[in-house]
Amino acid sequence: MFLLRWQQAGALRMLLLPVLALASAWSHGEAQVLLKQHQTSVTQGKTKTARIDCIAEGISNFQAAYIHWYRHIPSKGPEWLLYIKSAEEVGYDQDSYKSKYSAAKKGKNVCTLSVNDINPNDEGTYCCAYWEYAGVKIFGSGTKLIVSDKGTSAPKSYEVLSSENENKLTYVCLVEKFYPEVIRVTWTEGGDEVIDNVVNGEVWKSDDDQYSIGSWLTVPKENKNKKYLCKYEHESNEQSFAPPSTQDLTKTAEKQDCNATSGNSRIFYGDHLMHRTAYLVYIVLLLKSSMYYVIVLFFVYRMRTPAKHHGKKT
Repeated sequence: MFLLRWQQAGALRMLLLPVLALASAWSHGEAQVLLKQHQTSVTQGKTKTARIDCIAEGISNFQAAYIHWYRHIPSKGPEWLLYIKSAEEVGYDQDSYKSKYSAAKKGKNVCTLSVNDINPNDEGTYCCAYWEYAGVKIFGSGTKLIVSDKGTSAPKSYEVLSSENENKLTYVCLVEKFYPEVIRVTWTEGGDEVIDNVVNGEVWKSDDDQYSIGSWLTVPKENKNKKYLCKYEHESNEQSFAPPSTQDLTKTAEKQDCNATSGNSRIFYGDHLMHRTAYLVYIVLLLKSSMYYVIVLFFVYRMRTPAKHHGKKT
């Protein structure tokens, strides 16, 4: 009987934990905290100062909140740099960071990190963070700092390819010739971001040291009248553009040449669409086959090396 009551009490406690956590959040006036870093990257030359913004949403008393900043590079784990509560209360992980980094709160919900006297060793992704109730840690999406004298270059062209089979529509969004390589590509419909059936390719580099990227969206054929938008966010600018509907695709192909141009956006039809899509598929398959080839060679080498050593010993 005692064991049964203890199990029932334990089950009750487990049910109450989410309720208590939610009540704690509401008691602090923070139903949901979001940290937004709209800058995908910041490119600066040497010896200059880079400034990275973090926009906090859902913090009831932002001026009294502790905002932390981290730096992450691929070869290491996240490195804590500092926290700021107010201009008078700033804490650093190391004393040497006091001349390199500084932070300030602006307005009602913006915290800005400054990286001073930049050199190539300062490159990395900088993230803001906030410790919520019960030790929950919330991080921003991160902003990459790039040290370069090249400046930024907006995409020279962006285009949407469209293809249709028996029951599906496939849209390919291409954003080409931009610098630096950091970019965010998303699909939206009716103002909401589309996540399902979206594949974002890897950024590839061309011979002129500029970058391009492709993103694929597959939807049921009955959705052909919905207005899907492809959006890119780059340090230089951001842009949204829509693929053509299947009806527009057919009518325009009958009346005009094989492609139409609108501003910086090019929409391709007919044979050009097929050739461009085939080219992208070929590049992807070529990269995959090269990776598989290297992996196979590696394992063949590992298998033959012990055999050679064994033969020498006998």
